[in-house]
Amino acid sequence: MINFIGNRRKAYLLSSILVVASLVSLVLFGLSLGIDFTGGTVLHLNLGEDFSMEEVESVLAEYEELAGATIQVVQGRDLDGDLADEGLVIKAPYIEEGRRNELMDSFRSHWPNLDPDDLRIESVGAVVGGELTRQALLSLAVATVLMVAYITFRFEFKFAIATIISLLHNIVIVIGVFSILQMEINLPFLAAILTIFGYSVNDTIVIIDRIRENIKHKRRSEYAAIVNESINQNLMRSINTSLTTLFVLIAMLIGFYYFIGSVDLVVFVIALIIGVVVGTYSSIFVASPLWLTLQDVQFRKVKRG
Repeated sequence: MINFIGNRRKAYLLSSILVVASLVSLVLFGLSLGIDFTGGTVLHLNLGEDFSMEEVESVLAEYEELAGATIQVVQGRDLDGDLADEGLVIKAPYIEEGRRNELMDSFRSHWPNLDPDDLRIESVGAVVGGELTRQALLSLAVATVLMVAYITFRFEFKFAIATIISLLHNIVIVIGVFSILQMEINLPFLAAILTIFGYSVNDTIVIIDRIRENIKHKRRSEYAAIVNESINQNLMRSINTSLTTLFVLIAMLIGFYYFIGSVDLVVFVIALIIGVVVGTYSSIFVASPLWLTLQDVQFRKVKRG
């Protein structure tokens, strides 16, 4: 039997290092927010022939509002997995429809074979981006409050506190990884965060439910051994569930990257993969040991009183 409780201080230290590193990165580097949050325009083009970055930049130089725009060359694949024509992704501040039409005319004059069927334009105004940001924060706040209310009703308040701290620990680390890597964040990332919330709490509740069943009619001095036994009883279930989920996510990542070519979906799956790994770790090493720590604090207060 693995002694998780005996090693909880090591787990707390590791978690503290990861959380602090994530917070430092967020303060120093921030997040690479996509147009869903900042507002802007993204153009996906298939020019239909060879091109150079210098040629593309010369076309964009005619438009002052595109100064500093990000240009990416993307390599697509067809359904057979074979390489398709190279495409172009331009990320810029918000462009009015009239100016977008002028820009497309400029591209057509340089590359007459530009395929209109492969043209995709995404535009989000700054006001809309700000509203999406507020809605994202509100969604996380509501999810947290509802989670505390449910776990308190179903179990007890200290279980709720331990669970929410471990969930926030997971979210901070996932966001911190994206801050360190400066991967662009759009709405699918928010969906991944909310999914991680639900996935992590499910695994945690299974363990704390086992703890609640095992501690019935037990003395306080036996709590540490019971918590450790409860974690071990659910250990293989947690690992097998997470591995099964990871296999599916890795298959999705390969499919999205090589066959669909959607950057947003790739980011979505990467966030889920990180969240599943961190969530499994926290449900075993953080949530339940943290509940025991809260119990120890309360017991010492009662004993002193």
